[in-house]
Amino acid sequence: MAGPLAGVRILDCTTVVLGPWAAQQLGDLGADVVKIEPPEGDTTRQLGPARNPGMAAFYLGCNRSKRSIVLDLKQDAGRNALFKLAETADVLMHNYRPEPAKRLGVEYEAFEKINPRLVYLATYGYRSAGPMGPKAAYDDIIQAGSGLAALQSVVAGQPRFLPTIVADKTSSNGVVSALLAALFARERTGKGQAVEVPMYETLVSFVMVEHLYGETFRPALETAGYKRVLNKERRPYPSKDGFFALLPYTDGHWKEFCGLVGRPDLAADARFTSLANRLKNVEHYYATLAEICATRTNAEWVELLKTSNVPHGPVNTLDDLFVDPQLQATGFWKEVDHPTEGKLRMPDIPPRFSKTKPEVTRLQPRLGEHSVEILREAGFTAAEIDAMLKSGATKTA
Repeated sequence: MAGPLAGVRILDCTTVVLGPWAAQQLGDLGADVVKIEPPEGDTTRQLGPARNPGMAAFYLGCNRSKRSIVLDLKQDAGRNALFKLAETADVLMHNYRPEPAKRLGVEYEAFEKINPRLVYLATYGYRSAGPMGPKAAYDDIIQAGSGLAALQSVVAGQPRFLPTIVADKTSSNGVVSALLAALFARERTGKGQAVEVPMYETLVSFVMVEHLYGETFRPALETAGYKRVLNKERRPYPSKDGFFALLPYTDGHWKEFCGLVGRPDLAADARFTSLANRLKNVEHYYATLAEICATRTNAEWVELLKTSNVPHGPVNTLDDLFVDPQLQATGFWKEVDHPTEGKLRMPDIPPRFSKTKPEVTRLQPRLGEHSVEILREAGFTAAEIDAMLKSGATKTA
């Protein structure tokens, strides 16, 4: 059964993570994703361990469910081929900054003339209209600018980056939702449009969901920053044999938890009788949970809480995830045989659909693996393709 985006063709000119991971998700949902790479390939092809050149782990994580074509957009032949492909495409994605996009001649206006139904999505570091619009940006820079790195000062004593590329991946999900919305609008109106997804503004929005806090009101009722999470004691608590996560959050959770651990006095303690009171006394709340957690082993906590409604769980390492019972039971980790890279492990597609099941449509392509195939589909003759191969406007794996 075809995925929910079957019949949608996406030209993916993005590189690194933000755009490629978004395009991979769309490919998993059934779209025909054509990855358009420069002659040297996506930079992630060189990042991480690899069995073969150009097929490194980082690239493999963001580029399944795609075909690869090489187009040198600095050459007229390569740029003209992109325009030809765009005539029948539904989406074009790129992450060129505004000025380089203009120099290459790949602004929205050029594509709108060719295909007014095309959804043209550009993802930048910053909104193009602002003073930072022309600047390059990577995950570290956006984490720093958005306030996220400074939030780590609570636990680290100084600004720190999260040890995951959260700005890239959060913005990537923003790309997916924006594209789906634009495609839905096109179904209603018959017209495509230009869409811009900036990393900086996306991550500021992400951070300030809870941290706008008192500054939500004008004039402010309190400072910015959600106090419950801005506390150094918010962490997994030491148990008798490791660490464990406990969060009796609602009033119902708290009463049930106090009963299970034999502490009815805490259920009646005025500091903790409501969610609002627990927030006002959050340091005492965390200290009390830490004290109680230390009285049992992880296994004892799992046994005590397994039928309760109290949120709890283990503190998994990366390696623990490969043997996690939940992930094993749902078949999350997949092993596949790649035609050139051997046996690979990859995560499953998280959402489940009852009627239009997503699936990995293709394994990760080698650089230019489908160049000739895609050009033929677009109507290029054998002589035209040979000329492009000779000039370097395209190349094959």
